[in-house]
Amino acid sequence: MTAGTGRDAGMLAVARVRGVREQDSRVGLQQALGEQRGHERRAAGLRQQIEQAGTFGAGSAGSFLALRASLDALGAALHAAEEQGAASRRISEAAYERWQLDRARLAAVEMLIERRASARRAEAAHREARELDEIAVQLWQRREAAAAEEGHR
Repeated sequence: MTAGTGRDAGMLAVARVRGVREQDSRVGLQQALGEQRGHERRAAGLRQQIEQAGTFGAGSAGSFLALRASLDALGAALHAAEEQGAASRRISEAAYERWQLDRARLAAVEMLIERRASARRAEAAHREARELDEIAVQLWQRREAAAAEEGHR
């Protein structure tokens, strides 16, 4: 474990939890979208069946009543399927909003961890530059002292 990782252990734990939540909400969104597509396909299939039933051209009153009853049943099934589709669309929208929120929270924690790491890198570079400056000053002082000593001889 590096020094930076030790300092950010708590934040890394938060990031792991947020990452799991983001994954869970993404899976939930995918499931909700799958169900929504299924309801929409069912409604489209029922609409197509109603359209294919066509119009009643000729026939007995019994066949007319049978066609009308089947169209009424298809209409009721279509209405129920459209309501299920609308409900699943609302669920998908809520799942999308939840995933966006979880994704934003994860990104915020990841950005904070990166900022802290960047600040530590900048501080380390500053310390290194200071140490190099001190070494350069010491070398310069030694050279000056040696040159002064050479000048006295």
